[in-house]
Amino acid sequence: MTMTEIGAAYDSRAAEYIDLFGTIDQLAERDRETITTWRDTTSGRLLDAGCGPGLWSQELTTNGVREVVGLDASAEFVTAARARYRDASFQRADLAALPLGDRSIGGILAWYSIIHTPPADLPAILGEFARVLAPGGSALIGFFDGEPGEAFDHAVHTAYYWSPGALGDLLAPHGFTVAQARTRQDPGARRRQGDLVATRTE
Repeated sequence: MTMTEIGAAYDSRAAEYIDLFGTIDQLAERDRETITTWRDTTSGRLLDAGCGPGLWSQELTTNGVREVVGLDASAEFVTAARARYRDASFQRADLAALPLGDRSIGGILAWYSIIHTPPADLPAILGEFARVLAPGGSALIGFFDGEPGEAFDHAVHTAYYWSPGALGDLLAPHGFTVAQARTRQDPGARRRQGDLVATRTE
């Protein structure tokens, strides 16, 4: 599964996705608290890796104060983000080949953006995160909690479960240390959710 194919899958349902999940107030308050709390611990330019229609990128800018770049494989999402949010910059890109310089980013948000990546391809993306992240910077990763690497049906495209431990094992060879990890089962949700913060220590 290539990022081009994933992007095309989201392109085909972009309008529906934006209608359902296109603004901050349509999403869980706990997610907003998690992301803004992490944002406030970071410094420098931030990357929203897999930015979708741009709502979290805008949240990361803190009203235009922070420099934020949003990247996504979906051309439709990037177009929508550029039209809706002017404080961040947006570009179509493959997360396995980030168009950013080495150590040029202070923090990376990957909020459910690696869920469609086949397990064998995930290390390449995590390696890119490590390349562009400055030492001492951190990545906040959102995922669905379950049997690591197990595929499940997703409304847009096949997705994969992970666990904090399994993601930590994949991050470690790239110089990351997991600083915190949480999982939860929201009322009415079909799947457990998880998030972790990993710091670039090398």
